Amino acid sequence: MLEDRFNEVYSKFKLHFYRETFARFQNREASLTTVESFAMEAIYALGAPTIHEFADFMRISSSNAAYKIGSLIRKGYVEKVQSELDGREYHLRPTQKYLDYYNVSASYVHEVIERIKERFSPEDLAKLEEMLTVMSEELMPEVTPQHSV
Repeated sequence: MLEDRFNEVYSKFKLHFYRETFARFQNREASLTTVESFAMEAIYALGAPTIHEFADFMRISSSNAAYKIGSLIRKGYVEKVQSELDGREYHLRPTQKYLDYYNVSASYVHEVIERIKERFSPEDLAKLEEMLTVMSEELMPEVTPQHSV
């Protein structure tokens, strides 16, 4: 069944990420809590949101969001960058420290995509890309980022 196959693939991506993340922290204390990891993934996926946009998306108060962001800034995973359009506004941007952490997941996605390219025809790849685009742009309106990634 299609839903089962989709869940299987999604779970494998998550499991790979969890395994690699735990392996990295085997010999030292993890510097991000689970909630902070989720917050960072959301900030990255939202594409430089403001604290207010992050809070709205996560359905938490702005003060709660500001507290979480402050912790992430102190730990060196996110920075606030002043908006070029409105100097009163600051956008959240992941630092290289987070990008190195996130690369655990991104590198595996790249590896699987390379295997897909080897396995399937250009026509199949084009159809898969079309289907993923429709999924992202039309079928998942609840999680549309405020800014492009």
